[in-house]
Amino acid sequence: MNAIDEIKTRLSKYPDIRYESNASSIKVSPLSDNGFEVLLTLNREGFTVFFSGWHEEFDDQDDALNCFAFGLSDECRLKEYRRGRFPYKWTVESRENGKWIGDSTTGLFLFPFWKKAEVRYLQNYLIRSAVDPPNGV
Repeated sequence: MNAIDEIKTRLSKYPDIRYESNASSIKVSPLSDNGFEVLLTLNREGFTVFFSGWHEEFDDQDDALNCFAFGLSDECRLKEYRRGRFPYKWTVESRENGKWIGDSTTGLFLFPFWKKAEVRYLQNYLIRSAVDPPNGV
């Protein structure tokens, strides 16, 4: 089974989920304004997983599927840096022992640096962990 078919099969357990797919990609829309899109694309080199503007390349299908599922879980958080209304940098964070730890950052070279800086935290809750997050997180 290819990666897109595998994701569709797994998503069938979640009737509220909204997604779009074609032969080379699948995109899950966030369930709230505080969430982020999760996208997987197939290409000649392998797979690319996107969380909004953040992305990572994978050679292995299982690694790509695990990353995709991680983006839909409450164990993942996306720290989005903005200048004005323009997002320009994203850091994927994972929860370890109740604390958020930065894993990987993707950013743009050109952005309106003169506008006011802002940071937003985005999170999806489609796949919930067995442990409830600490208060205030």
